[in-house]
Amino acid sequence: MYKIADEFLQRFFKPSTIYKYGFNWSPMYRRTTAKIIEVSDDLHKVVITLNLNWKNRNYAGSIFGGSMLAATDPIYMIQLIQILGNDYVVWDKSVEARYRKPAKQRIFGEFIFTPEEIEHIKKHIAISNEMDLTKTMNLVDVEQNKIATFNKTLYIANKDFYKQKLKQRQA
Repeated sequence: MYKIADEFLQRFFKPSTIYKYGFNWSPMYRRTTAKIIEVSDDLHKVVITLNLNWKNRNYAGSIFGGSMLAATDPIYMIQLIQILGNDYVVWDKSVEARYRKPAKQRIFGEFIFTPEEIEHIKKHIAISNEMDLTKTMNLVDVEQNKIATFNKTLYIANKDFYKQKLKQRQA
């Protein structure tokens, strides 16, 4: 459903606009209580914010760790799918979360891919057909104090290779 909507909307809007508003209007992402506040035109940078409110406040009065994790969960995967295009498969594989201090105010997170990283991914996939990529991102408060650190591992593969791999597993 999301892919069909994306293809239709690209006739009228920039991919960065679709990405930002698509996430912010999606029930799946809205429930995290986070909001995407910035997406670069090339989709290489995404910035989110998460405010402390009654929906995400835990027993101790800070932002629930699950809300922080959920707010960061889909960003890298969908960002990379959009950057790489239809010749690649991208899946979230794992995440390691480290909560450093309670979030009692608005927090922010940046998800960045450099052009060099994208080139490296494409070259690696051209040679090996698949790879795991680990990206680290931090949620920070307004003073840039680290609130949480997430190490996300993404699986990336050539789409044709991935389809063959699935067929072999089913046989």
